Amino acid sequence: MERKFTDQELVRREKAEKIREMGMDPFGHVFKRDAYAADLKEKYESVDHDAFENMDDEATVAGRIMFIRKMGKASFFTIKDKTGSIQIYISINDIGEEDYNLFKSADIGDIVGVRGKIMKTKTGEITIKCLEYTHLVKALKPLPEKFHGLTDVEERYRRRYVDLIMNDDSKRVAFLRPKIIRCIQNYMDNQGFTEVETPILTTLLTGASARPFVTHHNTQDLDMYLRIALELPLKRLLVGGMEAVYEIGRVFRNEGMDPKHNPEFTLMEAYLAYSDLEGMMNLTEGMYQAIARDVMGKMTFNFGGYEINLEGPWKRVSMTDAIEEQTGIDFKKEMTVEEALKLAEEHHIEVADHEKSVGHIINLFFEKYVEETLIQPTFLYGHPLEISPLTKKNPEDPRFVDRFELFIAGKEFANAYTELNDPIDQLERFEAQIEERELGNDEANDIDMDFVEALEYGMPPAGGIGYGIDRLMMLFLEQESIRDVLLFPTMKPDDR
Repeated sequence: MERKFTDQELVRREKAEKIREMGMDPFGHVFKRDAYAADLKEKYESVDHDAFENMDDEATVAGRIMFIRKMGKASFFTIKDKTGSIQIYISINDIGEEDYNLFKSADIGDIVGVRGKIMKTKTGEITIKCLEYTHLVKALKPLPEKFHGLTDVEERYRRRYVDLIMNDDSKRVAFLRPKIIRCIQNYMDNQGFTEVETPILTTLLTGASARPFVTHHNTQDLDMYLRIALELPLKRLLVGGMEAVYEIGRVFRNEGMDPKHNPEFTLMEAYLAYSDLEGMMNLTEGMYQAIARDVMGKMTFNFGGYEINLEGPWKRVSMTDAIEEQTGIDFKKEMTVEEALKLAEEHHIEVADHEKSVGHIINLFFEKYVEETLIQPTFLYGHPLEISPLTKKNPEDPRFVDRFELFIAGKEFANAYTELNDPIDQLERFEAQIEERELGNDEANDIDMDFVEALEYGMPPAGGIGYGIDRLMMLFLEQESIRDVLLFPTMKPDDR
């Protein structure tokens, strides 16, 4: 493929060749550094300017050149490493004419190494006086203009590597995300859970209501799905006696993209034997507060246009009570499908063929009138049986199940159940899902007979929960788009 280069790119390629002619590799070799920018600034920030005259502290750093101010036989430049930026003073008198000329050929974006003496300028800026300059990597493409960076949002996501160079907030998010994941793992481990891994490739569509990505195993000549959930393999582990398990992993749903959804995303599911809905509420509230306290150092966050306070105790409300509060309609009382359809018509709610049940209509009312009103952390429980095929029925009212969803700023953050462990009931639910598929619900589950058999060996009563980790990240990192908390969101192919 023939490529066209800009004048700047051609000049940089010529410089790379000149470096090669000087006997150096323009794309560098190993370089041993002993310090990072942020650590040096923190260590020496409080040292008085004059005190450096009697100090011979040295440091060896490496990073990308972000700024150059050339002044004849002496210059200043700034390099940036993973922790931040630090200023370098470089003089022909300190490093000699040959190396100084090498420096003068440097461009913004080049990666260099510097060994030098720590000093502080009269303006109070921690600076390294360069005693040894090492060219490491020639950047063949120029960085975007400093004050604008990548102004095209699509380009920010597509060329995340440039965004990370130019945008300190993107780098902050990139480094905080794994710290939050580690906090979650530590919290779960301390609660007695074991982290496990389960298959990404599966032959059945189970565990959630979603359209899958389909792939093909050539050797077996077998169509397979990329998993849409983690649920059923983890429950098999409860049958096997592991009792408290969780997994943090990628799942794949063949659906649209918007600020809240990406086709591949990170899900965490956890299952605890001998627990129930209340146990999952307590686990969740504790986990969120641990992240807020231990990683972020605060309990309030700006998200979705609201100030969210994670201090407990969080609100707990049933779906039917929440609907009645907003509409005056009491869905707790017995009701025929015809009566529910009439109420839906009166409230201008469209009901698809596979939704013509009281349970589905209750959910449609919730989505229209309640969901966006749940701003502060709220555990919404008591879902209709029809929309919860894997959940244990409420013993007091079998029209509903023991399930809750966590809502914050009008968005769902977690989905929890007192798990269904009755194999006879489970098979009936699977069969009902097949009937829904025949009525046009292409997100209905397959029948997993191996899972039914697993339940026949006996699964202990259990609580289970699923967390959308990316949405959790959006809250804690105060980002409004899921693509800002994913390093590599799904993108259409680049026309280039």
